[in-house]
Amino acid sequence: MKLIKNFLFFTFVFLTITNSLFSQKETQKLALCEVLTIHSKVLDEDRKIIVSVPEFYDGIMDKEYPVLYVLDGKEHYFHASAAVDFLSTRGYIPEMIVVSIVNVNRNRDFAPYVPNVERPNDADDFLQFLDKELVPFIDKKYKTSDYRTIIGHSLGGTFITFSLLEKPELFNSYIAISPYLNYSNGIMLVKAENKLKKRYKSDQSFYMTVGDEPAYFDALDKFSAMMQDRINFKYLKTEGENHGSIPYTGIYNGLRFVFSDWLMPKEIVLKGSVAIDNYSSKLSSKYGYERQIGETYINQLGYEYLNEGDYENAIKVFKTNVERYPNSPNVYDSLGEAYEKNNQLKLAEENYQKAYDLAVKYNHFNKSIYKQNLERVQSNK
Repeated sequence: MKLIKNFLFFTFVFLTITNSLFSQKETQKLALCEVLTIHSKVLDEDRKIIVSVPEFYDGIMDKEYPVLYVLDGKEHYFHASAAVDFLSTRGYIPEMIVVSIVNVNRNRDFAPYVPNVERPNDADDFLQFLDKELVPFIDKKYKTSDYRTIIGHSLGGTFITFSLLEKPELFNSYIAISPYLNYSNGIMLVKAENKLKKRYKSDQSFYMTVGDEPAYFDALDKFSAMMQDRINFKYLKTEGENHGSIPYTGIYNGLRFVFSDWLMPKEIVLKGSVAIDNYSSKLSSKYGYERQIGETYINQLGYEYLNEGDYENAIKVFKTNVERYPNSPNVYDSLGEAYEKNNQLKLAEENYQKAYDLAVKYNHFNKSIYKQNLERVQSNK
């Protein structure tokens, strides 16, 4: 029943956004997002943006969040924000504010200026809009950290490549999906040769992907060669995807790459609480978002070792959880199980007893299970 309700609610929000996106209301408060209109002096027009925030955004006053900017916002808002929600709730990336920018004239906005053209485009103006108007507006209105990522597909990918060359300090990471670098006889490759920095900041990354699109390969292969050793960079040709389908997988895989260090490595957890805290502090500083390693993640890692029969490492991990969460009955129960499987029954009994005592104290819903575990090991002594 809950799944049906969630689906109907999501469908309602989707229809609400779709039907009212271009209405006269400047601001629409929705359960999952907010549709805003801001006036751009640089572009001399109103621009609509769709903004979503993490689930508990309003409940945590002093927490700041990285921001994901999505070009072609009306087309990509839902699956981009869904990817962020899916990955962040599972601990692969931080929670993020998603800002999707609705198009007015994408050719004008995304395509770099080319001299001697009757109706020249000028991505410079759109970049100025982002830098001087949109980003400051978002930073003022929302609880943002300084870490920003931008996603663009096709000509949108051309634009974010342009932004790396022209204003590399504006974004920390870039996800370019089938970027059209063939634009105007390869003018972007010429720009890249002249404007790529020798080395970008250590917290910057660039992910580029393309589907089965042979017409794009030559330009992207050349750009990829230029990017080596300058920035944290990955280029992926994805078989089985075409120009229309690649944004879906591209956003997911791009986010996994950009935040590839967010999921704490097993070897760090094995080193104990000090190593965990040091690693978390490093990530928190990089992304401007507090990285907390929860009891559940550490417990799951312990059970990975336990199920593999690696009792020594399982016990190490469970001991770390006990140290970090001494009031949780579950951490003692898990450690007791590891000791029991390793035939260390006295230690198993001690930890099962601690789990049961805490469960009684806090009226824990697993109290009866902890009691069964305790009685089992006592009967086998």
